Amino acid sequence: MNKETEIKLRASRETLEALRNHPLLKKRNKSGWERRELFNQYYDTPERDLARARVALRLRRDGDQFIQTLKTRGQSVAGLSERNEWDWYLTKAKLDPKKLTDDCWPASLAELDKKQLGPIFTTDFHRDRAEIAWGRGKAKVVIEAALDLGKVIAGKQEEEICELELELRQGEPDALLELAAELAAELPLMPCDISKAERGYRLHDADSYHLGLPLPELTAETSLDDAFAALAWHLLGASQRLAEQYRFNGHWKLLADWVRQLADLRALLGSLGQAAPRASSHDLREALDALLADWRPRLLAGEHDEAARHAAPQQFADELAGTRWGLFSLKASRWLLGRAWTVERNARGTRQGQAALGNWLQRFLAEEGQALKPELYKRQPEDLAEQLPRLERLLVWLRLARQVLATLEVDRAYGELAKLAELATAPLNAEVLAARSEQAQTLISLRGWKALTR
Repeated sequence: MNKETEIKLRASRETLEALRNHPLLKKRNKSGWERRELFNQYYDTPERDLARARVALRLRRDGDQFIQTLKTRGQSVAGLSERNEWDWYLTKAKLDPKKLTDDCWPASLAELDKKQLGPIFTTDFHRDRAEIAWGRGKAKVVIEAALDLGKVIAGKQEEEICELELELRQGEPDALLELAAELAAELPLMPCDISKAERGYRLHDADSYHLGLPLPELTAETSLDDAFAALAWHLLGASQRLAEQYRFNGHWKLLADWVRQLADLRALLGSLGQAAPRASSHDLREALDALLADWRPRLLAGEHDEAARHAAPQQFADELAGTRWGLFSLKASRWLLGRAWTVERNARGTRQGQAALGNWLQRFLAEEGQALKPELYKRQPEDLAEQLPRLERLLVWLRLARQVLATLEVDRAYGELAKLAELATAPLNAEVLAARSEQAQTLISLRGWKALTR
C-alpha cells in the first residue's frame, strides 16, 4: 500500500502547454518531461456499491504493463487529498478479484460478491510527467508533476480531462500548495476535488456527484481554533465542489450556493476578534470582498431577470479563465494548513483561541445579537442593510455550530434571523420595508432570540 498526497488543478489546453515551459518548473525539473499513454477501465457492481463506499477500482494499461489499482477516498479538503492506494502488476488485461483481500478491501464491502464487478467507464489520456525537486529551507522537496490531457468516456458520453496533478514524493504537504499557488499566480488553475473516477461516475449517473460535504463534528469542548479551522476547511471545500459542478452543468442554484459559501467564509474570517488578528487574514478577506462585489449583484439580478441567469455561465467561465478564484483557493488552503491566524496573535488572542467553543459561542452570539439592535430596524427598516455583515457573522455560526448550544428554540431563532438577512438584501420598496419591520418584531419576540442575546 502507498499513501498518496496530491492536489489536482483544472486547466485549459493552453495552460497545460504553458506549464510545460514554465520557468519555475523548468528550473526545478530533474528528469525532463516523459510522455505515457494511459488507458484505464473502471469497475463497479450494477448497484454502484464501490462508489457508495468511496472506493475506486481500475485496471490500467501503461505501455506494456497492466496495473490493477484500488483507491480509497481517504481525507480530502479543499483540493488537497490524501488517499490509500494499492497496486498489483498483472500479466494480462483482466481484473483479478483475488487480489482484493481483507487487508485492503473495505469492511463495509465484506459481503459483496466480487463476481458482480464489471466495467463502468474508461479514462484514456496521455500524461507528461516530470520530477520536480528543490531545497526548501533545510528540507528537500520532491513532487511528481503530471500534465494530463484526454477523455473520460461513459457509454456515449464523454468529458475532457485537462489538468495538472501534483503528487508529493518527499517533503511537507505545504510544499504542494506553495508550488501550486506560485503557478496559479500567473496561470488559471482551479483546485478541483473531483477525481477522474468521480467524473466517470458523474457522466454515467448525473446524480452521483456529491455536492455536500459532511459537517465537522464539533462539541462544546472543541477549542475555538479547532472549530474555526474545521468550519473554514468545510466552507472552502464546499465552494470548490460547487464551482466545479456549476461549471459542468450551469444550474442556477449551484451558483447561489457558491456565493453563499463565499459569504459564509468571509463572515467566519471576520468573527474571531483577537483570536484571529485582522492583519493575518487581510489578503483573504480582500480577495473574498472582490469576489462578492462582483458576484452578489449578478446573483441578485438573476433572481429577477432571466437574461441575467442565462449570462451567468459565461461570466463564470470568464472567472475561471482568470487567476483570481484558483489563486484565492490555494492561498486560503495554505493559510488554513499553517494555521496562520495563530502565528502573531497576542496572549489574550491565544487564550481566546484555546477557549471551549460552547463558552465562546454563547458570548459571541450574545454580544453580536445585542449589537444588532433589531428593535431599531423595526422603526427604521430602510437602514437594515447596514447590518448585513453582522447578520452574516451570526448566521454562519448558527448555521454550522448551533448544535453545541443548550439554548432552547435556537433552530427557530436561526430561521427567523435568516429571513431577516434575506430581507436586508432585497430591493427596497414599500412591501419590503413593511416586511423588514414585521420580521424584526418577530425576531424580538422569540424566546430563543431572547435566550441567545441576554
